[in-house]
Amino acid sequence: MGNTVAIIGSARRDGNTGKLIDLIANELKIEVIDITSKNISAFDYEHKNIEDDFLPLMDQILKYDNIIFVSPVYWFSMSAQMKIFVDRLSDFLSVEDLKIQGRKLRGKVGYVVATSISKEIDDSFLDSFTKTFDYLGMGYGGFVHTNCQNGFQVEHYQNDIDDFIAKLKSS
Repeated sequence: MGNTVAIIGSARRDGNTGKLIDLIANELKIEVIDITSKNISAFDYEHKNIEDDFLPLMDQILKYDNIIFVSPVYWFSMSAQMKIFVDRLSDFLSVEDLKIQGRKLRGKVGYVVATSISKEIDDSFLDSFTKTFDYLGMGYGGFVHTNCQNGFQVEHYQNDIDDFIAKLKSS
């Protein structure tokens, strides 16, 4: 799966969300980038943070056609780490020298992998990703979600995970 990369933003890389993406990544043989291990500053209207790890990371990510955004659901939204990353995509819209690079997101396909302590994933969580993808000219490939209220129990979601993996393999 040389055309797919996963980006995880979670407070615990080895938690439930990490276990889910590692299972998927092992099957697809893809890289998982932990944005928590990167120095990525919050969006800054004056762009004083332009020297952090965001732009080099995006150079790496833009080489892929499929981008899996991985986050636990926190208060009906993505994690703070993922939110900072997504907010920084605004650099591609507001820094003139970066607009050409930002346009490379067009035509990419975004996917979502999430865990929560709810049976169903909240629409507002998915909307925050799908509307961002749409705004950036990206496609939306789908999601997989597992309820981890009682821990990561893959056996309860194996069919959903297999379907998600199959969708990525066919893209």
